[in-house]
Amino acid sequence: MYTKLKALITICFLTSTSLLYAQYGYGPVEERACATIGILKGGGGLVGADFEFLLTDRLGLQLGVGLISYGAGLNYHFKPSIRSSFLSLQYWNQGTGDAFIQNIVGPNYVYRGNKWFTAQIGLGRIIETGPIFPKDIDVPPLILTYAIGVYLPF
Repeated sequence: MYTKLKALITICFLTSTSLLYAQYGYGPVEERACATIGILKGGGGLVGADFEFLLTDRLGLQLGVGLISYGAGLNYHFKPSIRSSFLSLQYWNQGTGDAFIQNIVGPNYVYRGNKWFTAQIGLGRIIETGPIFPKDIDVPPLILTYAIGVYLPF
């Protein structure tokens, strides 16, 4: 009986120390992706959503879709976190078919607050115009691009 008790205590001791060491070095799961919902998101649609995931600690790929729009971006974060602000080279496609307005490519600065707020501002070059682009104006060399919304990292 004494040997069985001694064996049981030894097994309990070894198991408990193994469990303690299993916790060493493991913190909360790092957020590597993010969904953003807002006005002029998803390629500059009236309302849209973007999805970003980190390729490295600072480099992210962004894809989005909005109300009759879609877009993509290559993002460089200032800090190694999905929650940090970043510079982005973005492509926006606004409209489709007979409702196509324009394609835009350009750099943006995207601000991300600590919790949920995001806003961006940038410059874009119009690559192509569509049938509902206003005919009475000249295509400017650069236009202002902007968006505002909320982001949800996961």
